[in-house]
Amino acid sequence: MAREEDAIHVISRFGLGMGVGDQTIEQVCDNYGVHTPTFLAIVNYKVFKQRVAVEDIDIPTLQQYLRNAHVYFLDFRLPYLRRALIEAIIPADPTSKIPMLILRCYDEFVEEIRTHIEHENAGLFEEHMHDDQRITDKLTEIKNLIIKYYPTNKASRREMVHYTLIGVMSDLWHTEQDFADHCAIEDEILRPALSHVHQSIKPHQLQQDTEELSSRERDVIVQIVKGLSNKEIAEVLCISVHTVITHRKNITRKLNIHSTAGLTIYAIVNKLIDINSLV
Repeated sequence: MAREEDAIHVISRFGLGMGVGDQTIEQVCDNYGVHTPTFLAIVNYKVFKQRVAVEDIDIPTLQQYLRNAHVYFLDFRLPYLRRALIEAIIPADPTSKIPMLILRCYDEFVEEIRTHIEHENAGLFEEHMHDDQRITDKLTEIKNLIIKYYPTNKASRREMVHYTLIGVMSDLWHTEQDFADHCAIEDEILRPALSHVHQSIKPHQLQQDTEELSSRERDVIVQIVKGLSNKEIAEVLCISVHTVITHRKNITRKLNIHSTAGLTIYAIVNKLIDINSLV
């Protein structure tokens, strides 16, 4: 059951839809513009804890996966858990201060995750490398507080309240595991993949090509590396989608680079983008 839930999370965070019929994984990934080896690597890592060959990872694809996970945690999972927690612990004893203190502890945990994610999005991962364990410890603490100090009276023993609390405890446990996996993917896959790209670059490669590109073409490369679609690039640069497509064709022709991973390497080598900003 846990493996199925993990697989569903991965599918969702790569932006893949349901109702795929009899299509193969590769066909589904192609339809959604997702790099198949990266998708399979994350599925195997999250579901089966298999090691990942970082040289097979497409960094922009993994970045988008992580960004979607951030949205899931902040906009859905954590607010949902707070509502469920209120429903489960407040009816236990309206006169007790303990439920509200547990809720305050949960709110502090959410702020820690929010800060952690904001720093990830800003690419400041080196500065906050040791946040992960502290955050998961905080969630363990909340579970222990409920187990040890949850007020027990007639109201809290009512069937529906009891089952709601059990459901919340299960959700807290799944969230803890999910967030720990998320942090592990950043630490054990994304960072090594970025390091592999950085180390595999020969300093003299592609350096002379920078002058062949216009400033606008370099701007487009930066946005491509950030994982933006043609429409999003057009909005950021205040140009038409048709112009973006033309720039991309010119970039491909001038550099003979056809993949986003290749453009990522080019952008790093030619200092169009800071490698830390890719996290």
